[in-house]
Parts: sequence; structure tokens; C-alpha cells
Amino acid sequence: MTAWDPDVLPGYLQTTIELGADPHGEGDLVATLIRPERTDAPGTARHAVLAVHGYTDYFFNTELADRFAEQGFAFYALDLHKCGRSWREGQTPHFTTDLVRYEAELERALALIRAETNSATVCIYGHSAGGLIVTLWLDRVRRRGLTAALGIGGLILNSPFFDLQGPAILRTPPTGAALMGLARLRKRHVIRRPTPGGYGTSLHRDYAGEFDYDLTWKPVGGFPVTFGWINAVRRGQARLHRGLDVGVPNLILRSDHSVAEVADPAAIQTGDAVLDVRQIARWAGCVGGSHTTVAPIVDAKHDVFLSLPAPRQASFRELARWLDFYLGALQADPTTPS
Repeated sequence: MTAWDPDVLPGYLQTTIELGADPHGEGDLVATLIRPERTDAPGTARHAVLAVHGYTDYFFNTELADRFAEQGFAFYALDLHKCGRSWREGQTPHFTTDLVRYEAELERALALIRAETNSATVCIYGHSAGGLIVTLWLDRVRRRGLTAALGIGGLILNSPFFDLQGPAILRTPPTGAALMGLARLRKRHVIRRPTPGGYGTSLHRDYAGEFDYDLTWKPVGGFPVTFGWINAVRRGQARLHRGLDVGVPNLILRSDHSVAEVADPAAIQTGDAVLDVRQIARWAGCVGGSHTTVAPIVDAKHDVFLSLPAPRQASFRELARWLDFYLGALQADPTTPS
């Protein structure tokens, strides 16, 4: 039996997944699986969701969990190693040099969910960098022929990190080659320092937002970006751009427009201040799968489920509409995920 302990969120539980020694020499790694406390009998849910956060992020959005529960899903979230609840003293937050390294904790979390829910079909959810991580992972799972065996039935992406923001020169092969060289020599060298404000100030209630979360785990100005981490992301994005097949129906949610990240939170309340949504639209077709739905949300933020009330409710309506389709597809053919 999995041991669940009280979480930092009231009404939630967490369990630790031990991952062994960090290949980068920053101690032992763990991941943390979180779920709401339950009043129903164990194993009664037929469907579950595993949510994966983005960079400078961790799970705290209980409204998202509530909305999935309303649709009949057992909700689980994973704080990846060195992130949020899984960060340990002496570790570089969110640092990795290869996105494939998240595969072990994702599959162990999936196994725990399937055991606890009596083999429920699991939908995977990923936001921003987490969206890139889980998309690449599901393509590898499909190529191993394990999508159905692992019970994976669908994919939901919330503003996935499919390309870099900024000038096109950042995405050229010579720039990529230079980045790879620097990542080998200076993997922890910081190339983007935290900002004094910006996107985070539009979210947290101590500034101009309406959400409460731990500013140690999700600082307003973000964590530093290193050569090693951004090189891992660029390699993952290059793989995506060559075309993937996640093997399951998928939903891609994003804002309808981007805005420049500026110090004034009022100026970035109604658009994606982190990514260029045109890049998300451009590469959405590379996700593959049996059915792809792309839903631009008017005036949504980078995390569409942390938007102002009107676009946030529009995002939840799109999610509910797609989940109805997803559940209908599974009912029509319950033996295969896609």
C-alpha cells in the first residue's frame, strides 16, 4: 500500500517517489505525487488524470483538480524532481540536462495511480515546459508499444513550450550548436536571471493577482535559466518539430494572443506574457495522435486556468467539452486509448 501523508494544501495528500542519486551530483532525487483526500471507496474511479507543471511552477491550483473531479476523474499531480515539494536543499531548482530523465518518475507515478484506482484509464495533462516533457514521453511510450498497456487514454496541453520566444536567430542550427557546446562546458551558467516582476505579479494575490501559492517554490520573477536546462529544452523542441505521435486524442489550450512581459501587471493580464502563441499554433500539428483539438482562449494568460475570471471560465468550458468527447470516445471503444 502507498503511504500518503498530509500535504501543504488543506484536504490534499502526498507521497514521495524515491529516484536515487542525482547524476549532476546534487544529492538524492525525489518526485512528489499529490492528490485530494477521498470520501469514495478506493478503486471506484474509471478515469484519472496526471497533471505535470511547468518551469518555475508546482501544483497548487485546486480549482483545476475540482473541475476534473466534476467530470468524474480522480485527480493526481506530480511535482517533478527538484521542483516544488520535490526540491531539496542544495539542489538547483528545476535543473536537468535531458528531458528524458523525467520518464522514470512519470511512469512510476502512473503505476501508483493505476494501482490505487484499480487500473483506471489515465489522461495526461501538461503545462508549458511540462507540456513539452509529457508530449515527448508519450511519443516514446507509443514507440515502445506501451500506450494501451499503461492505460494512457488522452493528452491535455496548456500553453505547451513548443518553441522559444524571441527573434528567429535563436532557433537557427548554428545557434543550437553553440548552445550545445556551452551546455557541455558551462551547464549551470545562468543565461537569464530572474526579473523583478512580470508574469508572476499578474498571478499572486500579494501583487495584482488572485492566487495564493508558495513564492519560494514559484518566485514572482522566476528561477534562473541555465545553459544546461535550455539546451535540454531545445533538443526536445527539435525532436517535436520533426513530428511526434502521442498515440491518443489530445487537446491543446492556449491564449489567442501574446503580450510583451513588462513590469506593469495590468498590461499583462489578458494575454500570454511567456510564450509566443503563434509558435504553439505552428507546431500543434507535430503532436500527432488520433485526434487533435486546438482551442485558442480569448484574453487567456500563459496558464489559461490562472487567467482572469472570464477567460478562465472559458478555458474550463473548453476542457469540459473536450472531456465529454474524450469519455464518449472511450465508451465507444473501451479497449484502446485512441
